[in-house]
Amino acid sequence: MRPPWSSVEPFDDDSAGPAVHGFLHRPAGLSARGLVLAHGAGSDCDAPVLVAVAEAFARSGVTVLRCDLPFRQARASGPPPPTAAARDREGLRRALGALRAFVGGPISLGGHSYGGRQASVLAADEPGLAEALLLLSYPLHPPRRPKDRRTGHFPSLHTPALFVHGSRDPFGSPAELDEARRLIPGHTALLTVEGAGHDLARGDPALPLGAIVQTFARLRAS
Repeated sequence: MRPPWSSVEPFDDDSAGPAVHGFLHRPAGLSARGLVLAHGAGSDCDAPVLVAVAEAFARSGVTVLRCDLPFRQARASGPPPPTAAARDREGLRRALGALRAFVGGPISLGGHSYGGRQASVLAADEPGLAEALLLLSYPLHPPRRPKDRRTGHFPSLHTPALFVHGSRDPFGSPAELDEARRLIPGHTALLTVEGAGHDLARGDPALPLGAIVQTFARLRAS
């Protein structure tokens, strides 16, 4: 029989706005650390890549909350409106606070694409809010528009950040991302997933989950 390495349960906190809705991955033993994960612009917290990454971290002893951003709570499908970003960042701040009821130690923040981008903007605005950032498929620029880089906040980002990026991602190549992260004064690392696109293979077993967990742990300790 497979040992109960972790459990998953629905999570709902409507005590303040924005509400926090998603799923909590709890390790079998005591957890000293936490991680909040948010989804991309066209998805929700059930995105396969988020589920796979959350389970991998929970098995390593981290309590993980993967949550729906406020824009997704407001509409079941479609991208966020241009005015949604500030409220989505407030949703991330609320999720960090909600997770603190389950974790006694530091909490990290991250997400896939748009979710990771908003996490990084929040961390740049509020240094010390999160221990580290896990940025899956950071959308460096829109496809076929390499000059429109989303790096304006990078020089203010002091939080350690791990970028996990597909070698075939149209939102930015690993080489472009490697160049852009030099703008970040905090410690950074880049883990390239060969052959993967923006969805990072949709949580396929080829996703190097063990390497992501280990690299993130080393970055936090740096």
